Amino acid sequence: MKIFIIIFFFIFTSYSANFTSASLISKVEKKYNRFAKNRFVALNKLLKRLDNSNTKKKLEKVNDFFNAVKYGNDKDVYGRSDYWASPYEFLARDKGDCEDYVIAKFFALKQLGIPSSKMFLSYVRLKGKKEAHMVLSYFETPTSEPLILDSIRRIIFPASKRTDLKPIYNFNPNILNKGKKTTAHKKWDVVLKKIREKKI
Repeated sequence: MKIFIIIFFFIFTSYSANFTSASLISKVEKKYNRFAKNRFVALNKLLKRLDNSNTKKKLEKVNDFFNAVKYGNDKDVYGRSDYWASPYEFLARDKGDCEDYVIAKFFALKQLGIPSSKMFLSYVRLKGKKEAHMVLSYFETPTSEPLILDSIRRIIFPASKRTDLKPIYNFNPNILNKGKKTTAHKKWDVVLKKIREKKI
């Protein structure tokens, strides 16, 4: 399967993906419960164990960790449609939709040293479904066949093996199309703001 990439001009943006600060964990426990706190502690331990692992293992373990979070649509979880949650919100609530899985995986892998330029938030259409779906696509090189990290599949497959997916377009938050922000970039800016504010 070919993934269609919109042509962008490259810009760099700095991120912070500190899932593990003591103040954040304390805030999560107070607002939710010790089970929510334990999810953050578990992620902290996982990222520490994976620090010196190869890319394949990092992709697989991060994919597995977040895929264990329950699915929940935006209306039920946040009371609005098409809400992009920060990784903190997603993990604290232990529920989210396809965009939330992808965003959380993106930041966890970035914290593990995976270059953000190799990761794309990919809009696809599932065979037999009308609604758009999002997966995380990992490109080892710009011309490599991407690996697909999907919330509805446990195993990571190359794109050509995912014949159930029809590509729509790829989005990388570090890249702008002719310097103009798309709707996705604007949503991403909101995600970054929530991360800076440690919103849960």
